Amino acid sequence: MKSVQKQELKNRTFLSILAGIIISYHSRIVRNACLYAFTRSIKKEMEIKEIKANELDPETFIKEKITEISEIIGEGTAISALSGGVDSATVTMLGHKALGDRLKTYFIDNGIMRQNEPEQVVSIFKELGVNIELIKAREEFFNALGGVTDPEEKREAITQTFYKDVFAKLLKKSDAKFLLHGTILTDVEETVAGIKRQHNIFEQIGIDPEDVFGYKIIEPLVQLRKDGVRKVAKSLGLPDTIYNRPPFPGPALAARVIGEASPERIEIVRKATIIVEEELKNIDAFQCMAILHNDKLTGIRNGKRDFGLQIEIRCWDSVDARIAKPTRLSYEVLDNLSERITNEVPNVVSVTYNIAKKPPSTMEAV
Repeated sequence: MKSVQKQELKNRTFLSILAGIIISYHSRIVRNACLYAFTRSIKKEMEIKEIKANELDPETFIKEKITEISEIIGEGTAISALSGGVDSATVTMLGHKALGDRLKTYFIDNGIMRQNEPEQVVSIFKELGVNIELIKAREEFFNALGGVTDPEEKREAITQTFYKDVFAKLLKKSDAKFLLHGTILTDVEETVAGIKRQHNIFEQIGIDPEDVFGYKIIEPLVQLRKDGVRKVAKSLGLPDTIYNRPPFPGPALAARVIGEASPERIEIVRKATIIVEEELKNIDAFQCMAILHNDKLTGIRNGKRDFGLQIEIRCWDSVDARIAKPTRLSYEVLDNLSERITNEVPNVVSVTYNIAKKPPSTMEAV
């Protein structure tokens, strides 16, 4: 009997050691699998009552959210992280109407935005009577992104730098205890489903921002999708350039660089983005973008071999970003895009156009 018990003990010890080795060896895979299982298990507990765009009364919604923000913050202060996208712009205006000067709004120049974007956005909101402080943080973000190639690790590097480093300091400086967030329902769904971690999702996956970062997050738009947010933005008096602005990802151009998002590679996709947005500005599409691939391809320039870069163009037709189809661009438009990108963006020898729907594709590449 004792020998049997000893053998069982040995077996259990062996299995424990084996399990430890497997977990150690496959730590990232196990972590991701556990996160996925965990987020799936809490999904029902975190259900959010959707307000569909066709059922939305924007004026009533605005009044309710202004009251809600005022009651939560009381006589305190809050900060807003403005990126220029319709979500962050809308939540900033809601906060401004609720709190006035007690809302401190910052635009973080992280080095991964589009050309001249920080200055343009600050100028637009200045005309609306909202003062924005521009924070230079390029060095912090590029240091965090250095050598990182995995898509989820890139998003995590940006998230940690944004919330734990840059914004934690701003909150401490301002004595604010609340951060206004432009989280929308699609962000929550994609993160909870394990499709991709959106940088602005915390409580929905079991992370307490107050415990981790030292402040609470308020999400006035979390019941809406993109089409609903646009209606609210228009009712708030935001200009057409904001409320009809194509979606832009939280990780900015880092989401459009496959592989390491170095300053040099960000600059390449930034130049390609200028061309794509100029050439497609009159196309009635939900979103368009340029993506820099990691692999190099053989090309020919000036009669010589040129081992160069590949840019992928994506242009989407969609209503709320849950499903999407590639926009049917004419060959003339595609030809113009190809000619300009290969001639104006250094080292690019190949331009492709994505024709896969969402799903199985996603709108952004990373």
